[in-house]
Amino acid sequence: MAKVTKSKKSCTVNPLKMSQPIGAALAFMGLRGAMPLLHGSQGCTSFGLVLFVRHFREAIPMQTTAMSEVATVLGGYENVEQAIVNIAKRTKPEIIGICSTGVTETKGDDVDGYLKLIREQHPELDNIALVYVSTPDFKDAFQDGWSKAVAKMVQELVEVPPEGTAKEKDRINVLPGCHLSPGDLDELRDVFQSFGLEPFFLPDLSGSLDGHIPEDFTPTTIGGISVNEVVAMGSASWTIAIGEQMRPAAEAMQSKTGVPFVLFERLAGLGPNDDLMTFLSNISGRPVPQKFRRQRGQLVDAMLDGHFHIGGRKVAIGAEPDLLFEISSLLTEMGAETAAAVTTTHSPLLERITADEVLIGDLEDLERLAARCDLLITHAHGRQASERLHVPLYRMGMPVFDRLGAAHQTMVGYRGTRDLIFAIGNLMIANGHEPDTETWREMGQPLASEPTALAH
Repeated sequence: MAKVTKSKKSCTVNPLKMSQPIGAALAFMGLRGAMPLLHGSQGCTSFGLVLFVRHFREAIPMQTTAMSEVATVLGGYENVEQAIVNIAKRTKPEIIGICSTGVTETKGDDVDGYLKLIREQHPELDNIALVYVSTPDFKDAFQDGWSKAVAKMVQELVEVPPEGTAKEKDRINVLPGCHLSPGDLDELRDVFQSFGLEPFFLPDLSGSLDGHIPEDFTPTTIGGISVNEVVAMGSASWTIAIGEQMRPAAEAMQSKTGVPFVLFERLAGLGPNDDLMTFLSNISGRPVPQKFRRQRGQLVDAMLDGHFHIGGRKVAIGAEPDLLFEISSLLTEMGAETAAAVTTTHSPLLERITADEVLIGDLEDLERLAARCDLLITHAHGRQASERLHVPLYRMGMPVFDRLGAAHQTMVGYRGTRDLIFAIGNLMIANGHEPDTETWREMGQPLASEPTALAH
């Protein structure tokens, strides 16, 4: 069991964490025709906009209430009203997701009250969903903002089916954590559909930020789950939550609609995917398709091949709690040691990470702890530490702005885990981390200096 500690430094150096508002804004981007609106200064929105554009390399819809110093002191009702009315006229969204920031939370703006007044005075907004989530950026982190936004969507949008209405057996809700990429969601959708199930993802970034080019320009999100589909999620037979961060949303769904849920803390690795396949087979009444049996065999072989290059290595990981738990658990199963673990916010999972200590800190802390490690895993802002330490960096999380295809990086399922093992193993090989002589002999592989049958 890991000891969880918090950095006592008086300032953050080279931040690892990102703020709650942009986590919530990204969650709203998983809905079709959405416009995230940050209630705060222009700079708050500009920061998030640049971060998402660099990571996804796509046009990102985000707006701001553009709070000035005077508006912040006097209250932001007029700014919120003007922003919502202008967005409704110009972009015609299906939903506007309002996320608070530190400056408006400090003032104490009653945004829920603002929205009631705006609804009364602007009946033209009746067909637009308005969802407000409190996400002050002076506390918690990116993962928390995503979690709160999804839970609020469930509370505000999902309708309770009429009494006596039967659940749709083949319909399932899927609540993915922010640590899953659009590529991960595509992989999971293929898995669920192979069992004859109809999955509805909330949020669904695979439809909005997967890099496809739409036929026509739209100022809002270009895909994802629709508001009407979210409304109907109460008719599903099961909810599958992925990541501890999604527990509040799953519990809200169950409490409101009676839809039971199962939570998978991670889906990278052999055991978690075996559990997923068993669960899907049970609820669908279908056997596990042959293609997944084959993929499982490929993963086992990949683990066998990869552990000679990954096993025994010391790894330093800096990531949001769910991603940290996911990757450290997989690498522990591959024989690696999580020698340094740094994260952004508290989570019940942290104590269960196989490491001596998990530090809630920044990238300076990670660099200090990673001095004698063989591999560094974090987002692209860890590249300077990697260069200084001469330790290879495997980029995971957000943002990844110096490599292509971040949105399609896949780690879930048998295939995703297999490819992740190969990618990390190849990085170790490329940086000179070959098994020693005795390990090669144990593998039954000839050394370069030894004669082989082909040599004769």
